Amino acid sequence: METPLTPHWVQPSHPSVQKVLTSNTADFTTKSISLITLPPYAVFAKFSFPPCSTASKPTYATVQIGRDEHMNLNSDLVYINHSCAPSVIFDTSSFSILAGPNGLKTGDELTFFYPSTEWDMAQGFSCFCGAETCRGYISGAKNMRPEQLEGIWLNAHIRALLEERDAQVANNSGAGSAMCENGAGKHVGGKGGAFVKGVENTKPRGVAESITTRIVAEQPGAVGITTAGEIVTLKDVKNAVEVATDTTTDALRDTEDAIRALKVALDKARSVVAGAQKVVDAYKSVHSKSSTGHLDATVGKGANRKNGIGSRELSGEMGGDTKCAV
Repeated sequence: METPLTPHWVQPSHPSVQKVLTSNTADFTTKSISLITLPPYAVFAKFSFPPCSTASKPTYATVQIGRDEHMNLNSDLVYINHSCAPSVIFDTSSFSILAGPNGLKTGDELTFFYPSTEWDMAQGFSCFCGAETCRGYISGAKNMRPEQLEGIWLNAHIRALLEERDAQVANNSGAGSAMCENGAGKHVGGKGGAFVKGVENTKPRGVAESITTRIVAEQPGAVGITTAGEIVTLKDVKNAVEVATDTTTDALRDTEDAIRALKVALDKARSVVAGAQKVVDAYKSVHSKSSTGHLDATVGKGANRKNGIGSRELSGEMGGDTKCAV
């Protein structure tokens, strides 16, 4: 166990947005309370350098920001505890803390899902956050099953490491992909973080990437999707064009067949465009929904409750429940 963290910064470090509550000076159990109200995915705070600094090795107080990169927060943001139904998101791609899918209200406890940034934690702990979706023992995303991560925002480096882990499992078992079919539990690539599961595998705020590109990226040779949800590959389009071209060459002998083949190719292209629009519409329809609602079938109904035991307390800095009144 590592020794408790001794603040070396001026406190409070974020007095306009965060209040740190301490239960007593003996064990220094803490929790953080929001002093502001924000809509979903609005910026709560930024990870600025300084006060943040790179860390030579991971500890219970660092935040993982890349495959092998970690940072020290060097501020009261370190007192934002873990919850399996978090109120904020640590987005390492933009070095920001964002309000969660339900937004943030004054008086809400500030919590985030530690495995969304941490692959293999220096010190794990048993979570008692009180949420119906509680995952139990928390030691990093490396040790969690795909269904335990559904509906949760995961940063890009965590999703990349999960893909590598699952590919290795698939190779070892000879069973192909270890992920579920039809998009459930897939980890979509990209520069930013993403919710895991189906259409929600997109950034919940403005991004430049095409949603269709993000969804078909996992299918080798895929270029789009039809309105029926079928993946259209480059080979499909090439075959359609070749048929149209070959038939056009023989147009003098059979003009009707040439026209029919060209219509097939055109319909195929239109279907791809329509399918892309369908995905965009689906994304818009779920944009304001809470990700925890997708956990019903696997780990119980989503719930947002006051956090119980602070996880940094359990992982070395402290040792018990936070018994402070807001």
